[in-house]
Amino acid sequence: MFRRLKNPFLRYPVIFIYFVIIFFCAIELNFLWLFGYSPDMQDIKNPSMSLSSEVYYADGTLIGRYFKENRSPVEFKNISPNIINALIATEDARFYHHNGVDFYSFFSSILSTAKGEKRGGSTITQQLAKNLFETRKRKSQGIIKHVPLIRTLVYKCKEWLTAFKIEHVYTKQQILELYLNTVPFGNNSFGIKTASLKIFNKTPDKVNPAEAATLVGMLKATSTYNPINNPKHSLERRNTVLGQMLKYNYLTKAQYDANVNKPIVLDLSYVENEGQGDSYLRQAVERWLKKWCHDNDYNLYEDGLKIYTTIDPRLQQYAEEAVAEKMKMLQKRFDNLWGTKNPWRDSNGDEIKDFLLKAEEHLPIYAMLQKKYSNNTALINQYFDKPKRMTVFTWNGDKDTTFSSADSIRYYTRILNTGMMTIEPSTGKIKVWVGGIDHRYFNYDHVNQSRRQAGSTFKPFAYLTAIDNGFSPCDKFTDKPVSIKYTDAGKAQVWEPKNSDFRFSYEEMSLRWAMGKSVNSITAQLTEQVGWDKIVDYAHKCGIESPLKSVPSVSLGSNDVSVYEMVRAYSTFLNKGERIDPLLVTKITDQDGNVLDEFNLKTEKVLSEETAWLMLYMFRGGMEEPGGTSQSLWDYPGLWKRDNQIGGKTGTSSNYVDGWYMGITKDLVTGIWVGADDRSVHFNTTETGEGSHTALPIFGRFMEKVYADPKSGYTYGLFPKPWVKITKEYNCPSPHINTDTATTDSLMMPADSAAAQPEQENPENPETKPPGR
Repeated sequence: MFRRLKNPFLRYPVIFIYFVIIFFCAIELNFLWLFGYSPDMQDIKNPSMSLSSEVYYADGTLIGRYFKENRSPVEFKNISPNIINALIATEDARFYHHNGVDFYSFFSSILSTAKGEKRGGSTITQQLAKNLFETRKRKSQGIIKHVPLIRTLVYKCKEWLTAFKIEHVYTKQQILELYLNTVPFGNNSFGIKTASLKIFNKTPDKVNPAEAATLVGMLKATSTYNPINNPKHSLERRNTVLGQMLKYNYLTKAQYDANVNKPIVLDLSYVENEGQGDSYLRQAVERWLKKWCHDNDYNLYEDGLKIYTTIDPRLQQYAEEAVAEKMKMLQKRFDNLWGTKNPWRDSNGDEIKDFLLKAEEHLPIYAMLQKKYSNNTALINQYFDKPKRMTVFTWNGDKDTTFSSADSIRYYTRILNTGMMTIEPSTGKIKVWVGGIDHRYFNYDHVNQSRRQAGSTFKPFAYLTAIDNGFSPCDKFTDKPVSIKYTDAGKAQVWEPKNSDFRFSYEEMSLRWAMGKSVNSITAQLTEQVGWDKIVDYAHKCGIESPLKSVPSVSLGSNDVSVYEMVRAYSTFLNKGERIDPLLVTKITDQDGNVLDEFNLKTEKVLSEETAWLMLYMFRGGMEEPGGTSQSLWDYPGLWKRDNQIGGKTGTSSNYVDGWYMGITKDLVTGIWVGADDRSVHFNTTETGEGSHTALPIFGRFMEKVYADPKSGYTYGLFPKPWVKITKEYNCPSPHINTDTATTDSLMMPADSAAAQPEQENPENPETKPPGR
């Protein structure tokens, strides 16, 4: 049909225009599924900010949702003209003179890029099309996405088409309102209202030209030009925006001069209620899915996913109840112990005099106060000492009070916390996840974010190494002084661990008895014989991923590990020697129930079945051997019906900083840590702070609740019989003698041996005092 056009100067432009029209029509219609979905007029008229994702328990009941809680829409009339002017001057100076696409700006940007001056040519309307309707996300991608250059062209054309539709439906003011309510400002802030409140503690109608320029300047790169994290770059970008406002007559020269010389003055005192309805479990699922979402191009907060977890709602409830019951008791014990005295102490038990000052210095606001008050400590102290109304956590419910910031630090530093996880090793499914005592006040997850000294709960890896390398549970060692020479960082060292009671019985004990009673001297002798490097290897083999310093004291738990790692590693023994990758999520679907991914158990054989079973037999020694450190569980009668068997290991780090209990039944492995978030705050006696008096009671109460519920699915019973023929001697009963069952179970090392890496300020040497069970 083009042959009728004889003039080539007319024919070829017409052919080009014809094929451009065909190309745009193909994109709009998603011809042969090549180009992906494009928003239609109905989508434009009824835009959806995002679709919340939902996370469920294993039985399908709802745990919570993920959505942009800190997006707070604001009407155009409540947005300062300074923000509007800064936005237009910087992002789209010809905003009022185009219909969604500014071809003049587009072609001039191409010329600028060709000259080496890269600048964007997208209009505000095009940016809105990309942000609000996600024209480049998975849903909008077709087969053509695999062709790089064509893909970019399709994206740009799709934005043009969407921008034209937006301009057809909305006025310019409505477009600006939609844009400013949807654009991201970083730090999980969406929309101009949330950003202005977070940064300047002002509503959008109150900001001055300099503040408006700062906010608009962030849009170019929310991290690079963030005034909180990068004040220098933010100031430079703000002044560039002010220059644009001057260039396009939105500011007079006098106004420009007055604003460009202003420092950026932040006000970070605004507190939003964005954590409401949140939980440790919800956050744990988000962390677990972070890589999956990145690899599969999904946004947890926008794409309407349905996530099905392995968490058992009954067991989760019982765990939370046991934690609340026992932690309330422990906090009362701790408060009675210290009374009005400050509990932050160094390794000698002396109060740390500058504790509060250091705590203040490590708050994010401290650096801002130093700058604001020119390092005037009197004014900074005045800020921290100023009383204000606040709501604080208590075990009797939230309490409204008047505290200064310093009072708040003193109060919360004394609060004990916990982390608890239960897994079913045969399936790898995590059944319980309790990250702390109250997520509203304590966001840090003590299951897999926190790492603390494992104390004696790490000793089983020394016994595992021995049993897997020629020893048997019946091999005997004598409880006597030990002196081990070794080299650390090129320096000759001598390690002479003491037992927790500072006594040596000189009694001959089997390995099972020694592990059950948690005798430091015998564990040290065993460590010397099998080698501390090999113990580290076995711990890693079973699932400990944290770095472990290879020194003799490693077997007494001198390294920091997480509850998650310890539960995973202990699960290897109940799972016939197969290490598991724990499952927290089983399935993810889209909003319509279509399965996007399923997750199955991954295992690796790392121990023989004989060694794994012998270790389970060793763990029972904590209940069955004289002086076994798990025998406080006899105080929970609900555990001991129908010849039920339980194995486990208590542990406490130096100075009673960390209390642990690792409990094993025929079906489940549970790990529990108890302590204060700051390591300088802790109990100071065996009777109050050992693991058998802090973490073990939580396990005992939890399992009583589980066994009492016939619908829990978990019953009393014996440990599994040997899976294979046992070739090593193991049936060697210890003499039934009168033994102090309160024998401590602990890490006991001299000051020059391996120390843990502290998470908090005021670190103490963890190897100077005998800790408890």
